[in-house]
Amino acid sequence: MSPTFRCPSCGQQRLGTSGLPLVCASCGFAGTTPGPAPRPAIEIREFSKRYGTSMAVEALSLDVRAGEIFGFLGPNGAGKTTTIRCLLGFLRPTRGSLHVLGLDAWSQAAILHHRIGYVPGELALYDDLTVEQLLRFIARIRGRIDEAERARLEARLKIDPTRRVRTLSKGNKQKVGLLQAFVHEPPVLILDEPTAGLDPLMQEEVHEMLREARAQGRTVFLSSHGLREVEEVCDRIGMIRDGRLLTVESVDELKRKAPRLFEFEFEDEPRIEEFRHLAGVTDAAVQGRTLRVHIRGDADALVKAAAAHRVKRVDARDVDLEEVFFRHYGGGPP
Repeated sequence: MSPTFRCPSCGQQRLGTSGLPLVCASCGFAGTTPGPAPRPAIEIREFSKRYGTSMAVEALSLDVRAGEIFGFLGPNGAGKTTTIRCLLGFLRPTRGSLHVLGLDAWSQAAILHHRIGYVPGELALYDDLTVEQLLRFIARIRGRIDEAERARLEARLKIDPTRRVRTLSKGNKQKVGLLQAFVHEPPVLILDEPTAGLDPLMQEEVHEMLREARAQGRTVFLSSHGLREVEEVCDRIGMIRDGRLLTVESVDELKRKAPRLFEFEFEDEPRIEEFRHLAGVTDAAVQGRTLRVHIRGDADALVKAAAAHRVKRVDARDVDLEEVFFRHYGGGPP
C-alpha cells in the first residue's frame, strides 16, 4: 500500500510514493514527498558490557546521525572507553548490538576498520619507525593513502615525516595519531580525547578539521573531558554515568534548560531566606554583601526581591556547559 503524506501547505492528505514530485490537488502546492529517513551512521541498541561481576555499560541505546559531531561525555569509569572499544570491534558486547555504517561492529570489524579513523585515549605508536614509515605501514593495512592529502595534513599539523616516532614529544605524537586517523578520509571518525597534549592554537586547528569533516558529510564521535571543546564543536552530546546514558540533547537545548546565573552586590548584607524559595530559584548563596543565584525561567520574582535592597552591581549570564555537566553529576556549580 502506498504511504499517505500530508501537504505542508494546506494539510490535506494524499497517497504517494516516497521521494517523488507531487502537486497538491487541493491548493496546488508543488513539492516532493519525503523520502525514507537516512540510517544513522552509528546505531547502538540495548548494549551492555560486563567484566566478570562488574557491569561497565548497561542497556545503552543511542543513534549518531550521519554528518554530525556527537560528543560523548562522562567522568572516568563511566563506560566511555568500553563503548568505543566495542564500536571498533576490539571487545564483544555482552548483550545488544552496535552498528557503524550499517555494519555489525563485532562480526564485520575488519571491513569497518577501513572506513573508520580512530584516535585512542592512550596512543601507542611504533617508536622505531619514522612518521612516513608508519603511515606507509598503515596504508598497507587500510589501503591506498592519497599522497597529496597526506602532505596537506602534515603541513597543517606541522609534522616532520622524517622524524622517528620515539623522538617526538607527547603533543607531536598526538598530531601523528590525528594524521593517521584523518589521512584516508574515512566517513566516520571515532576520537577519544583527540586534542590531549596539544597547544591552544593546534587545538583550534583540530576543531576546524572536525568542522570541515562535518561539512563534508562525515560523522565524528568525540569523547572528551574538555567541556569547552565539546561546547564549541559538537552538535549534540550524550552524557553517561555508571554505565548508563543520562541524556542525549543538543548543546543549545541543554544550555537553554540550564539555569542562568545572577550575581548581585548590595550596599547591605542580604538574608539568604529572602531568595532561596523564590519561583525558579534552584540554589542561592550569600557571601558578605554578594548574592549568587541560579534560576530557571522568569526572573521577575528575583528582581523584585533584590529591589528591596540598594543594588550596587548586578551581573547576569547563561551558565556554560561545564556548569551543566557538574549539575548532571551532582557536583553543583563549580
